Amino acid sequence: MDRFFKVEVLSQTPNPHQVIYAAMHQDYAESFVWDERDRFPDEAEAGEVIVKHLLAGNRGHYGPLEHPQIVLNCGFFPHSTMQQIRTHRVGISFDVQSFRYSGKRIMDVVEGKRDLEEVFYLRPVGFYSDRQGKRYEYTETLRQEDLDWCLKASERYALRIEQGFSEEHARSIIPFDVRQHWVMSANVRSLMHLLDLRWKLDAQLEAQQLCELIWNSFHAWVPAVAGWYEANRAKKAKLAP
Repeated sequence: MDRFFKVEVLSQTPNPHQVIYAAMHQDYAESFVWDERDRFPDEAEAGEVIVKHLLAGNRGHYGPLEHPQIVLNCGFFPHSTMQQIRTHRVGISFDVQSFRYSGKRIMDVVEGKRDLEEVFYLRPVGFYSDRQGKRYEYTETLRQEDLDWCLKASERYALRIEQGFSEEHARSIIPFDVRQHWVMSANVRSLMHLLDLRWKLDAQLEAQQLCELIWNSFHAWVPAVAGWYEANRAKKAKLAP
Protein backbone atom coordinates (compact mmCIF):
# COMPACT_ATOMS: atom_id res chain seq x y z
CA MET A 1 0.00 0.00 0.00
CA ASP A 2 1.32 3.44 -0.91
CA ARG A 3 2.37 5.33 2.23
CA PHE A 4 0.34 8.43 1.32
CA PHE A 5 -2.98 6.83 0.34
CA LYS A 6 -5.72 7.77 2.79
CA VAL A 7 -9.50 7.44 3.19
CA GLU A 8 -11.25 9.16 6.09
CA VAL A 9 -14.93 9.32 7.05
CA LEU A 10 -16.38 12.84 7.10
CA SER A 11 -19.90 11.78 8.08
CA GLN A 12 -22.20 8.76 7.99
CA THR A 13 -25.75 7.79 8.84
CA PRO A 14 -25.42 6.79 12.52
CA ASN A 15 -27.87 3.85 12.49
CA PRO A 16 -27.62 2.45 8.95
CA HIS A 17 -29.02 -1.02 9.65
CA GLN A 18 -32.10 0.43 11.32
CA VAL A 19 -32.63 2.81 8.41
CA ILE A 20 -32.44 -0.08 5.95
CA TYR A 21 -34.77 -2.08 8.16
CA ALA A 22 -37.32 0.78 8.25
CA ALA A 23 -37.27 1.07 4.46
CA MET A 24 -37.57 -2.67 3.98
CA HIS A 25 -40.35 -2.91 6.60
CA GLN A 26 -42.34 -0.07 5.00
CA ASP A 27 -42.46 -2.02 1.74
CA TYR A 28 -44.88 -4.51 3.25
CA ALA A 29 -46.13 -2.93 6.50
CA GLU A 30 -49.73 -1.75 6.78
CA SER A 31 -48.68 0.87 9.35
CA PHE A 32 -46.70 4.10 9.08
CA VAL A 33 -43.35 2.71 10.23
CA TRP A 34 -42.29 5.95 11.94
CA ASP A 35 -44.96 5.19 14.54
CA GLU A 36 -43.23 1.87 15.25
CA ARG A 37 -39.72 3.19 15.66
CA ASP A 38 -39.67 2.47 19.42
CA ARG A 39 -40.21 -1.20 18.56
CA PHE A 40 -37.50 -1.41 15.89
CA PRO A 41 -34.83 -4.05 16.52
CA ASP A 42 -31.55 -2.58 17.72
CA GLU A 43 -28.75 -1.93 15.23
CA ALA A 44 -27.19 -5.39 15.48
CA GLU A 45 -30.56 -7.19 15.31
CA ALA A 46 -31.64 -5.02 12.38
CA GLY A 47 -28.49 -6.13 10.57
CA GLU A 48 -29.38 -9.77 11.11
CA VAL A 49 -32.92 -9.19 9.78
CA ILE A 50 -31.57 -7.42 6.69
CA VAL A 51 -29.22 -10.29 5.86
CA LYS A 52 -31.88 -12.93 6.45
CA HIS A 53 -34.84 -11.32 4.68
CA LEU A 54 -33.24 -8.98 2.15
CA LEU A 55 -29.81 -10.27 1.14
CA ALA A 56 -29.68 -14.02 1.75
CA GLY A 57 -30.50 -16.06 -1.31
CA ASN A 58 -29.66 -13.13 -3.61
CA ARG A 59 -33.28 -12.03 -3.76
CA GLY A 60 -32.23 -8.91 -5.62
CA HIS A 61 -34.35 -6.30 -3.82
CA TYR A 62 -31.64 -3.74 -3.00
CA GLY A 63 -33.69 -0.53 -2.90
CA PRO A 64 -33.68 -0.27 0.93
CA LEU A 65 -29.87 -0.21 0.85
CA GLU A 66 -29.93 3.17 -0.89
CA HIS A 67 -31.01 5.20 2.15
CA PRO A 68 -28.00 5.28 4.53
CA GLN A 69 -25.26 7.63 3.34
CA ILE A 70 -21.53 7.84 4.03
CA VAL A 71 -19.21 10.70 3.04
CA LEU A 72 -15.55 9.84 2.49
CA ASN A 73 -12.48 11.99 1.97
CA CYS A 74 -10.06 10.16 -0.34
CA GLY A 75 -6.55 11.56 -0.45
CA PHE A 76 -3.22 11.35 -2.26
CA PHE A 77 -4.40 9.02 -5.02
CA PRO A 78 -3.11 9.39 -8.59
CA HIS A 79 -5.24 11.35 -11.01
CA SER A 80 -5.83 8.18 -13.06
CA THR A 81 -7.48 6.48 -10.07
CA MET A 82 -9.77 9.44 -9.53
CA GLN A 83 -10.82 9.18 -13.18
CA GLN A 84 -11.59 5.47 -12.82
CA ILE A 85 -13.65 5.99 -9.67
CA ARG A 86 -15.47 9.06 -10.91
CA THR A 87 -16.96 7.16 -13.83
CA HIS A 88 -19.27 5.43 -11.31
CA ARG A 89 -21.72 8.23 -10.64
CA VAL A 90 -24.90 6.22 -10.05
CA GLY A 91 -25.69 6.94 -6.41
CA ILE A 92 -22.28 8.54 -5.82
CA SER A 93 -21.42 12.25 -5.77
CA PHE A 94 -17.93 13.74 -6.07
CA ASP A 95 -16.14 16.98 -5.41
CA VAL A 96 -12.59 16.74 -6.73
CA GLN A 97 -9.58 18.93 -6.05
CA SER A 98 -8.95 21.28 -8.96
CA PHE A 99 -5.44 21.88 -10.24
CA ARG A 100 -6.57 25.31 -11.28
CA TYR A 101 -6.49 26.34 -7.62
CA SER A 102 -4.10 23.90 -5.95
CA GLY A 103 -0.80 24.25 -7.77
CA LYS A 104 1.13 25.50 -4.74
CA ARG A 105 2.07 21.90 -3.90
CA ILE A 106 4.02 21.73 -7.13
CA MET A 107 5.79 24.99 -6.34
CA ASP A 108 6.62 23.57 -2.89
CA VAL A 109 8.38 20.62 -4.54
CA VAL A 110 10.58 22.95 -6.57
CA GLU A 111 11.41 25.00 -3.47
CA GLY A 112 12.26 21.87 -1.47
CA LYS A 113 9.38 22.38 0.96
CA ARG A 114 7.51 19.21 0.09
CA ASP A 115 8.43 15.60 -0.71
CA LEU A 116 8.26 14.96 -4.46
CA GLU A 117 6.42 11.68 -3.87
CA GLU A 118 3.78 13.42 -1.77
CA VAL A 119 2.74 15.29 -4.91
CA PHE A 120 3.37 12.75 -7.69
CA TYR A 121 2.56 9.06 -7.71
CA LEU A 122 4.74 6.34 -9.22
CA ARG A 123 4.10 2.64 -8.84
CA PRO A 124 6.45 0.71 -6.56
CA VAL A 125 9.38 -1.26 -7.92
CA GLY A 126 8.35 -4.75 -8.98
CA PHE A 127 7.11 -7.01 -11.75
CA TYR A 128 4.02 -6.07 -13.77
CA SER A 129 2.20 -7.20 -16.89
CA ASP A 130 0.45 -5.30 -19.66
CA ARG A 131 -3.10 -5.99 -20.86
CA GLN A 132 -1.81 -8.72 -23.18
CA GLY A 133 -0.07 -10.51 -20.30
CA LYS A 134 3.48 -9.51 -21.24
CA ARG A 135 5.58 -9.22 -18.07
CA TYR A 136 8.11 -6.51 -17.38
CA GLU A 137 10.14 -5.24 -14.44
CA TYR A 138 9.93 -1.73 -13.05
CA THR A 139 13.38 -1.37 -11.54
CA GLU A 140 14.72 1.09 -8.99
CA THR A 141 16.77 2.72 -11.76
CA LEU A 142 13.74 3.21 -13.99
CA ARG A 143 11.69 4.55 -11.11
CA GLN A 144 14.39 7.06 -10.21
CA GLU A 145 14.47 8.22 -13.82
CA ASP A 146 10.73 8.84 -13.60
CA LEU A 147 11.10 10.72 -10.32
CA ASP A 148 13.73 12.92 -11.97
CA TRP A 149 11.27 13.58 -14.79
CA CYS A 150 8.58 14.60 -12.29
CA LEU A 151 10.98 17.08 -10.73
CA LYS A 152 11.91 18.54 -14.12
CA ALA A 153 8.22 18.90 -15.00
CA SER A 154 7.63 20.67 -11.69
CA GLU A 155 10.45 23.07 -12.46
CA ARG A 156 8.97 23.77 -15.89
CA TYR A 157 5.56 24.35 -14.26
CA ALA A 158 7.11 26.83 -11.82
CA LEU A 159 8.83 28.61 -14.70
CA ARG A 160 5.58 29.01 -16.63
CA ILE A 161 3.83 30.37 -13.53
CA GLU A 162 6.66 32.87 -13.06
CA GLN A 163 6.22 33.86 -16.71
CA GLY A 164 2.59 34.74 -15.98
CA PHE A 165 0.85 31.62 -17.26
CA SER A 166 -2.52 30.73 -15.71
CA GLU A 167 -2.60 27.60 -13.55
CA GLU A 168 -4.96 25.81 -15.93
CA HIS A 169 -2.49 26.44 -18.76
CA ALA A 170 0.65 25.50 -16.84
CA ARG A 171 -0.87 22.30 -15.43
CA SER A 172 -0.92 20.71 -18.88
CA ILE A 173 2.79 19.92 -18.62
CA ILE A 174 2.80 18.18 -15.24
CA PRO A 175 2.91 14.33 -15.12
CA PHE A 176 -0.48 12.69 -15.48
CA ASP A 177 -0.48 10.94 -12.12
CA VAL A 178 -0.17 13.96 -9.89
CA ARG A 179 -1.87 13.08 -6.62
CA GLN A 180 -5.41 14.31 -6.11
CA HIS A 181 -7.91 14.49 -3.23
CA TRP A 182 -11.69 14.25 -3.42
CA VAL A 183 -14.83 13.99 -1.31
CA MET A 184 -17.36 11.36 -2.29
CA SER A 185 -20.75 10.46 -0.86
CA ALA A 186 -22.38 7.12 -1.45
CA ASN A 187 -25.14 4.91 -0.15
CA VAL A 188 -24.73 1.27 0.86
CA ARG A 189 -25.86 -0.04 -2.51
CA SER A 190 -23.73 2.30 -4.62
CA LEU A 191 -20.66 1.59 -2.50
CA MET A 192 -21.13 -2.15 -3.07
CA HIS A 193 -21.45 -1.36 -6.78
CA LEU A 194 -18.11 0.44 -6.67
CA LEU A 195 -16.43 -2.39 -4.78
CA ASP A 196 -17.81 -4.94 -7.25
CA LEU A 197 -16.19 -3.14 -10.15
CA ARG A 198 -12.91 -1.85 -8.69
CA TRP A 199 -11.98 -4.39 -6.00
CA LYS A 200 -11.89 -7.36 -8.34
CA LEU A 201 -8.53 -9.01 -8.87
CA ASP A 202 -7.99 -7.69 -12.39
CA ALA A 203 -8.73 -4.07 -11.48
CA GLN A 204 -5.84 -1.63 -11.59
CA LEU A 205 -3.55 -1.80 -8.57
CA GLU A 206 -4.31 1.67 -7.22
CA ALA A 207 -8.08 1.21 -7.53
CA GLN A 208 -7.83 -2.04 -5.58
CA GLN A 209 -5.88 -0.28 -2.85
CA LEU A 210 -8.46 2.51 -2.71
CA CYS A 211 -11.16 -0.12 -2.30
CA GLU A 212 -9.18 -1.78 0.50
CA LEU A 213 -9.28 1.50 2.42
CA ILE A 214 -12.93 2.14 1.59
CA TRP A 215 -13.71 -1.38 2.76
CA ASN A 216 -12.32 -0.66 6.22
CA SER A 217 -14.76 2.23 6.64
CA PHE A 218 -17.63 0.30 5.04
CA HIS A 219 -17.15 -2.72 7.30
CA ALA A 220 -17.01 -0.58 10.44
CA TRP A 221 -20.16 1.27 9.38
CA VAL A 222 -22.46 -1.58 8.28
CA PRO A 223 -20.85 -4.76 9.66
CA ALA A 224 -23.80 -7.06 8.98
CA VAL A 225 -24.16 -6.02 5.33
CA ALA A 226 -20.38 -6.02 4.93
CA GLY A 227 -20.14 -9.54 6.34
CA TRP A 228 -22.69 -10.76 3.81
CA TYR A 229 -20.91 -8.89 1.03
CA GLU A 230 -17.53 -10.32 1.95
CA ALA A 231 -18.89 -13.87 1.92
CA ASN A 232 -20.90 -13.55 -1.29
CA ARG A 233 -19.56 -10.82 -3.55
CA ALA A 234 -16.17 -9.43 -2.54
CA LYS A 235 -13.53 -9.66 -5.31
CA LYS A 236 -15.72 -12.06 -7.32
CA ALA A 237 -16.37 -9.64 -10.21
CA LYS A 238 -20.11 -10.14 -10.04
CA LEU A 239 -22.40 -7.63 -11.69
CA ALA A 240 -23.26 -4.84 -9.28
CA PRO A 241 -26.55 -5.19 -7.38
